Amino acid sequence: MERMWEMAGNLGEARQLVVPITVFVAGVCLCLVIGHMLEENRWVNESITALFIGCVTGTIILLISKGKSSHILRFDEEIFFIYLLPPIIFNAGFQVKKKQFFHNFLTIMLFGVIGVFISSVIITAGSWLLFPRLNFIGLTPRDYLGIGTIFSSTDTVCTLQVLHQEETPLLYSLVFGEGVVNDATSVVLFNAIQKLDVNRIDVWTAVRVILDFLYLFSTSTALGVAAGLLTSYVLKGLYFGRHSSVRELAVMVLMAYLSYMLAELFKLSGILTVFFCGIFMSHYAWHNVTDSSRVTTRHVFAMMSFIAETFIFLYVGMDALDTQKWRMSKLSAWDSVGVYSTVMFLIMLGRAAFVFPLSALSNCMNRSSSRSSSITLKHQVIIWWAGLMRGAVSIALAFKQFTHYGVPLDPVNATMVTTTVIVVLFSTIVFGFLTKPLVNYLLPPGHANNIDHARSITKEDMMLPLLSFEESAATNLLRAKDGLSMLIERPVYTIHSFWRRFDDAYMRPIFGGPQRDQTSS
Repeated sequence: MERMWEMAGNLGEARQLVVPITVFVAGVCLCLVIGHMLEENRWVNESITALFIGCVTGTIILLISKGKSSHILRFDEEIFFIYLLPPIIFNAGFQVKKKQFFHNFLTIMLFGVIGVFISSVIITAGSWLLFPRLNFIGLTPRDYLGIGTIFSSTDTVCTLQVLHQEETPLLYSLVFGEGVVNDATSVVLFNAIQKLDVNRIDVWTAVRVILDFLYLFSTSTALGVAAGLLTSYVLKGLYFGRHSSVRELAVMVLMAYLSYMLAELFKLSGILTVFFCGIFMSHYAWHNVTDSSRVTTRHVFAMMSFIAETFIFLYVGMDALDTQKWRMSKLSAWDSVGVYSTVMFLIMLGRAAFVFPLSALSNCMNRSSSRSSSITLKHQVIIWWAGLMRGAVSIALAFKQFTHYGVPLDPVNATMVTTTVIVVLFSTIVFGFLTKPLVNYLLPPGHANNIDHARSITKEDMMLPLLSFEESAATNLLRAKDGLSMLIERPVYTIHSFWRRFDDAYMRPIFGGPQRDQTSS
């Protein structure tokens, strides 16, 4: 009898989910329609559309509930990290333009890794100093460290929709690559901070954070690379496509998700793992499936990512009108505005603190390459602007830090959740609307925007020295000396050239993919 009552209760809970899920599915469909109608304009992307629809839906629900609540589904950060975030990050890795990404890999890692550390330090220190002056007290040292990582995560969708990859390949590659690496780095750094003993913060604390970050970053990356290579090897060796293309797609989807869950099981960064798994699947596994599966995989992964991201922005729009959180916060309206403004100022300052210096460093590293591959001042301004918008990852990290199953437990946590929502709304809508006029002003359409094409590798460059077991020790020693001198003279370009030769000679024959002269990927 008790079992029957338990089953009846579960059935009742399942039926209660029908209404909220129906509302969200309808909202995603509406975003599709409106996004299609606004596609020619390119001023408003799906993120802004979803925010507006979420706000309208929240207003309607607020009126129906007579001011009690603006949403009908509670946000669980665990659901986000287990179900919604993996397809977003995997698709980013799978769709990345590998030639540009690997050619600019060191610059992207400078922005996406070192830049996150610089931005996090500035935002943490700034909030620690300025929040008490705005009568906002009660945050713990761990909260301040978490704030630094939460607001260092970027959302570059608005800028990428305005940029044209064919006209500005270098700029597009840097903005896109830095965006996805930035999200992964923010999550890894956030998880590293959660393990700290914040009662004793000193120099060794910073060293432990860096060491923990390097461990998580390297092991998570290695797991993602291994999963991508294993999938490629299996698909090439067994050739599922001769019987069913469905199995090919299923293997890729399940292996990608398995890599993410294994990373979480071993307390690594699933985000970083699934990102590099997507890159290596696209680089190798994609060439081992049938033509129909190649088309299907790209569209299926993009569709899953789009639905997950739209769902999150719909919720953010609805959560902005959650009266319970606003009532729980004890700050006055003026102090609240001061906190929001302070966070936006620190985001802009932290972004500028690494974009311009690291761009100069990148130009020095590429000093012997073609001048067309340098990052100009206009490019730097656009890269700085692209990273000012905050999105899904910031929301998820804020809910994980300051709520319990979507509900803040005290006024301080409620204030931080509302602050994150306001910052995401303001940065996405305001900066998103201003992105197109800014890009058109700095890079007028048709005004020689194609000058930053990456320099192609010549036959002479492809003769870069590699060690060979068939050569004598003296010959290999000379090759090593030549390689070292070229590495010092042109570090980025030489590393990229070595990788291309190694990829053609050893990786592609084993894991799949056409030779370099047959593809431009």
